[in-house]
Amino acid sequence: MDHPNSITNLRKNKHLNYDERMLIQIRLKDGYTRYRIAKELNRPINTISNEIKRGTTTQIKGGKTIQIYLAETGQTIYKKSRLNSCCSSKFVKCSTFINYAVSTMRNKSWSPDACVGEALLSKRFERSEIVCAKTLYNYIDLGLLAIKNTDLPMKLRRSTKSVRVKKNKKILGNSIENRPPEVETREEAGHWEIDSVIGEKSNNDNTMLTLVERKTRYTIVLKVSGKTSIAVTQGIKYLQDFYGNKFSEVFKSITSDNGSEFSNLSLLENTTETKIYFTHPYSSYERGTNERHNGLIRRFIPKGKRISECNLDSIFTVEEWMNTLPRKILGYRTPESLFEEYLDFIYAA
Repeated sequence: MDHPNSITNLRKNKHLNYDERMLIQIRLKDGYTRYRIAKELNRPINTISNEIKRGTTTQIKGGKTIQIYLAETGQTIYKKSRLNSCCSSKFVKCSTFINYAVSTMRNKSWSPDACVGEALLSKRFERSEIVCAKTLYNYIDLGLLAIKNTDLPMKLRRSTKSVRVKKNKKILGNSIENRPPEVETREEAGHWEIDSVIGEKSNNDNTMLTLVERKTRYTIVLKVSGKTSIAVTQGIKYLQDFYGNKFSEVFKSITSDNGSEFSNLSLLENTTETKIYFTHPYSSYERGTNERHNGLIRRFIPKGKRISECNLDSIFTVEEWMNTLPRKILGYRTPESLFEEYLDFIYAA
């Protein structure tokens, strides 16, 4: 190869990038032919010729008009063409659904996938009138919708971590290792994960106690007096009073971390048939369902905001939003509808 130090690699079936356009600009100034440039970039000569045509602009130098290729011009024209590359007929044909999806994402904080899944499940639109979730995301990326990626808080890149299981230094109760397989596989409802969500890091603020049912993803959010074992006990007592003699059927098991606020949770086994399990230290992934829902709560109640300043109505609103959000993992049904079916089954027995 004429240029052994070239770092340009083959990008088969890929569009030219800005670095390649800059190289074209430099090589044209050096007097290279289009064929020689194509060989250096390992591209078809037609690709290079078409790019030079698109990126050539008229300039005046020394009182003379000249035609010159500019990488910046080529990149600008490329980006403009990409904005118009989507199927306009589909965009127009499905405009009613797209407007519905934008409105729902903005007003209900649903994801594009939830909008598509719920629309198909409820038969709100014909299949031919709906674009898929991937297309909605593409429209957002291209700036074609009145929604931006910043309006989609869950559109994140999650870094993977190696899993390390540490031994419990303090034993608060039965280990998660002894949890029955049907809990892990979510074969039956009635198995919950519990956690506490703090607002301001202080000793004089309230705390939210969150419980998420593993199969239906139904979430209960309770405002308690603080991050203490007494406050957790009071929250559990409220649930016992609410569900009465059906408590142990609704709450077959509860899985917790090793926080000091859950130090008395195992005492529940002395008075009910509910089983209590504790995860390994620094293993939040073992309560992944609960952690995921705590993240949803943070959309509305961010870290640092005092829980004591959040009235019960606002907390109930967040709870209702989570429970009425269609989930792909549930076949786009809502946690509320599935949990209601489970309660109907319990109380009918």
